[in-house]
Amino acid sequence: KFFVLQKKTIILFLVLIFCISCFAFLPSAFASSPSGIMTIVIDAGHGGIDPGCEGKQQGSNERELNLAYANSLKKYLENYYDVNVVMTRTTTNGLYSSFAKNKKKDDMQKRKDIILNSKADLVISIHMNAYPLTSVRGAQVYYNPECEISKNLATSIQDCLKKDLPHAKNSPGIGDYYILNCTNTPAVIVECGFLSNSEEETLLLSDDYREKVCYSILCGIMKYLG
Repeated sequence: KFFVLQKKTIILFLVLIFCISCFAFLPSAFASSPSGIMTIVIDAGHGGIDPGCEGKQQGSNERELNLAYANSLKKYLENYYDVNVVMTRTTTNGLYSSFAKNKKKDDMQKRKDIILNSKADLVISIHMNAYPLTSVRGAQVYYNPECEISKNLATSIQDCLKKDLPHAKNSPGIGDYYILNCTNTPAVIVECGFLSNSEEETLLLSDDYREKVCYSILCGIMKYLG
């Protein structure tokens, strides 16, 4: 009986040591991956002294619209998907230093730093479009042709935009843009519509249309993620 009791005591002691070591390990495991969820960077294009394109009829401003659409997309992603959203900007200000000689270059470098430092899994850059021919309209997604996974992401979002918006383009386009080339992370630019088209400008200024566009982008992201 003595030996049986001693054996049970040893087993209980070893189990206790095992449990303590497991709990001791947990903080370090979570420290390396705090939540284990995906990180998506939403980049509201332009800002500060760079207003982007402007509407011809109502004088709308891309700088403000991009931020409004980025905020709506952030809301949808956080409400419908377990994801960590990182915004490149949260105000109408640019990211450049006031002392920078080339403010546009400094602004874009800051956006790249945010993408890299956040260890982003996806990058969605929000923009509005413009064209001299005012009849041109329709949302379109752009991607870096050298990145196949970016093409897949762009195609998924474009398919959803085409399904939900009457004048969205049939397929995504190829774009040689800094925000697409500065990272190996799947990245796309979503041109939500043309401010140079008076009818589309009116739509883009509508809260209902903004929610519709952003929900379509959300659906495209979820389609891409399977």
